[in-house]
Amino acid sequence: MRTATRLGLFAAGAAAVFAVAFGAARVIIPAEESAAWTSGTTEDTMKNHDTAASATSAAPAPGDDVRGLSVSHAGYRLVELTAPDAEGASGELAFTLLGPDGGPLTDYDRAHEKDLHLIVVRTDGAEFRHVHPTTDGAGTWTIPWSWGAAGTYRVFADFVPTDLGDTVTLTSTLEVAGDFAPAPRGGDTTTAADGDLAVELDGELAAGASSELTFTVTRDGEPVTTLEPYLGAYGHLVALRDGDLAYLHVHPMGEPDDGETEPGPGITFMAEAPTPGRYLLYLDLQLDGTVHSLPFVVTAVEADAAASHTSDSHDEPVPGAGTHDDSHSDSPDGDAHTDAH
Repeated sequence: MRTATRLGLFAAGAAAVFAVAFGAARVIIPAEESAAWTSGTTEDTMKNHDTAASATSAAPAPGDDVRGLSVSHAGYRLVELTAPDAEGASGELAFTLLGPDGGPLTDYDRAHEKDLHLIVVRTDGAEFRHVHPTTDGAGTWTIPWSWGAAGTYRVFADFVPTDLGDTVTLTSTLEVAGDFAPAPRGGDTTTAADGDLAVELDGELAAGASSELTFTVTRDGEPVTTLEPYLGAYGHLVALRDGDLAYLHVHPMGEPDDGETEPGPGITFMAEAPTPGRYLLYLDLQLDGTVHSLPFVVTAVEADAAASHTSDSHDEPVPGAGTHDDSHSDSPDGDAHTDAH
């Protein structure tokens, strides 16, 4: 075989390997497959490529289906992210979203009553904010901004492009200068409070399976039954995996005025954790015109272990059940805070 032909086949094989690796995270192509691509005919190369791609789409690796880990997805990109660069400095947080054609993304489908949700959180889980910037109609989003503490921050843009019709979550990082004091790393936290408002989390997060999580809201010890709709529901939950801050799939159960869902005291969500481990949960709810943001920490276990624990808890009373000594200072923020959006 002539040298030029060999080089052409090698380039085609290398391109095929890159395409499969890029399109299916964590899929490793066996050495013999790669060798076949670089030494076989063009027809063999395409056949092997198609077979590997088909196998990948038919059996994705566990944990691959997570959002919020990249600045790009499905051709959509987050670029030109800027913000004040020091603690206490005031200015504007701004970024631009581009579509698969490389041009500004301007058409969105509304999700939870907004074209775009912006989540900002420090990488240790502290300083969480869920806000809604405005757009200039030409792909750029802005919001007045200042930082309350130094550190490294993750910025998530969560939106539904009209052309795609599905949620895209893009993320990038900002560094904020100043004296950095990391939040203490505590254990699981299933209670949170903001003034006279208290919320208790019931339910276990299971890895690889849907879990029901219910947040019960009380004020001065009395059940709250007058929650107000916020983002199309009586509560909005953001869940992030500790470590890489990947997004979980979280869906509220029911919605206001559906004839079934009550405005408290319970707010129920279905959540799915991709892997076992520690997760940071942030619940937003609205009461008396004010949006309260309350943080929690839970540990996801394997689905079989969670089911076994639930079954055991019904068979035998758990000592001390109903009593929680969780200190709110163990939450990711150190304390709950209120954000009015």
